Amino acid sequence: MTALQTFKNFDVLGGSLNLWTFRKSQRQGVPAPTFTGHWVGITSTLEQALKNAIVEARDAITETIEYDLLAQNNEGSALTLTLVETHGDLIVTAAQDELPSKKADKLKDLQNTSFYSVKIVSSGQTLHAIARANDSWKSRKAGGLLPVVFSDEELELEESPAFTLSKYFDFFIVEDDVLISDKAAFESVLNYKQAHADEFLALQSEPEFTGVFSDISEIVNYVGSNKIQLRRAVAIRQKGHYKNAAFMNALRSDHTQAGLTINYDPAGRIIPSEATCADIFQALLDHRLMSLFSKKNYDVPSTSAV
Repeated sequence: MTALQTFKNFDVLGGSLNLWTFRKSQRQGVPAPTFTGHWVGITSTLEQALKNAIVEARDAITETIEYDLLAQNNEGSALTLTLVETHGDLIVTAAQDELPSKKADKLKDLQNTSFYSVKIVSSGQTLHAIARANDSWKSRKAGGLLPVVFSDEELELEESPAFTLSKYFDFFIVEDDVLISDKAAFESVLNYKQAHADEFLALQSEPEFTGVFSDISEIVNYVGSNKIQLRRAVAIRQKGHYKNAAFMNALRSDHTQAGLTINYDPAGRIIPSEATCADIFQALLDHRLMSLFSKKNYDVPSTSAV
């Protein structure tokens, strides 16, 4: 059964629901984040509204796309990957049991929440619908402001701070699978960008990669901390075309025909520059393709075999 089928078959409306809020922290030198969670008592009205929101979000997903560093989904699709490929198991473990010691019983337990999970258990299966918290959960937001509500045709002071929950979710954990609606939010919550940065550092230490270039400083500057370029750099490492002598020889002889600007030194090494790094990345990703029909060159978002 596919991840989407498992999700579609999950009894959301009939399940037992708990709302968990999480703060996220990071220790230097440790790739995995730390999640500190509290579960929160909610009314039956809010519980039903959350279940309805999950069903609505689930119904909007009609297809899945296998998660890839450069893959993008649309409003009718979700990216999928297995739970073991992520730090999502830390959320599952932290929200394993609704112990009294883990229940939020004071305001500071909820303030500065990073994200929350709507956890539903049904027929021995568990679903987590996860969303990043908005600014209403930040304690500093209230500074200098008076919270008010409109009631009985007038504004009155709201003594209790108000939090808002989104009807939309960034990703879902269903048993051993993850379905992603918002890729950027998913990567932010589960530290995928940091993983990409670590991968790029590893790529820079590979002699097979550095040996392709006269100098990699321009490549490092080009990528920087940009999350899109980090994804692309990691995808280049995964594809490994730079290790393939036949591929690199073909690139040297055919890059001009492909409409790419790539310069070489007398030793046959690529000379990166600010102006050519984009073309170098397109080449090493194998994302510059020629149409058999129009004979025109095109940049493509991925190279899935057909």
